[in-house]
Amino acid sequence: MNSKKTLAEIVMLWKIDKKMYVKKSSYSAYILLLENHLLPVFGNCTEEIEEAEVQKFVFQKLEQGLSQKSIKDILIVMKMVLKFASKNKWMQYTPFDIQYPTVRENPSIEVLSRTNQKKVMNYIQEHFTFRSLGIYICLSSGIRIGEICALTWEDIDTDNGVIHIRKTIQRIYMIEDGNRRTELLIDTPKTKNSIREIPISRELLRMLKPFKKIVNPSFFVLTNDSKPTEPRTYRSYYKNLMKQLEIPEIKFHGLRHSFATRCIESKCDYKTVSVLLGHSNISTTLNLYVHPNLEQKKKAIDQMFKALK
Repeated sequence: MNSKKTLAEIVMLWKIDKKMYVKKSSYSAYILLLENHLLPVFGNCTEEIEEAEVQKFVFQKLEQGLSQKSIKDILIVMKMVLKFASKNKWMQYTPFDIQYPTVRENPSIEVLSRTNQKKVMNYIQEHFTFRSLGIYICLSSGIRIGEICALTWEDIDTDNGVIHIRKTIQRIYMIEDGNRRTELLIDTPKTKNSIREIPISRELLRMLKPFKKIVNPSFFVLTNDSKPTEPRTYRSYYKNLMKQLEIPEIKFHGLRHSFATRCIESKCDYKTVSVLLGHSNISTTLNLYVHPNLEQKKKAIDQMFKALK
């Protein structure tokens, strides 16, 4: 085995290696998880990290209020570093099998009621601004906040009635030589499925066509300017608009959930909804949005007994 190294020293070498292969936004997320969670606990380790230690770490993080998903993300980064350490013979690594407490309830997703969705869309049509147009687009297409903030007029094809989603914007944290700073990054979406085409509804097309003739194609839709709005600012605008319209507060991501729910309610096929949302897997769509109600359950049982007769 090569000379022993602490996990902190291994992380420094892993960072140099990883930076060459992953997107800047992913790299930034990895570094943040290492700095905030893994290095303070395991940074001085020079021997193999035992499964029992990792399990203890998981329970501590749960007690601190982190979600299972966040903890699983931390462990993914940990495994990448440990595999790198093992490959270079700096530290042994035996894959660990971590247990999580059973989650009793499915967290319900936040969705606008049909009445409130109509109220928002009607208000935007009557009090048009470029910023409010973004909310209308999100409700009509299910795009994410980073995608609407990065949308430019050239991404909107009114001739063929299609919105092209090919980039996203986010503010990332950079930690270099112990210094922390943030950077606004416009990049391609995280997965290839997120690069997609979404048909424009008739109502939205009516709103967009007159502008498309006169705007600068390289300008961002939300600002109609060369400078974009960043997600945090847009979230705050959205929150104020909901308050003004006296609509119960739901997260911005609830607009995406509302779009998907309306599609499912309208009996759209699940695969198409999955593609429109840019999910990399249809099971993500099914788990999030397909929950049969009591009426559908009764119908299933009636059909089963009808078949028995």
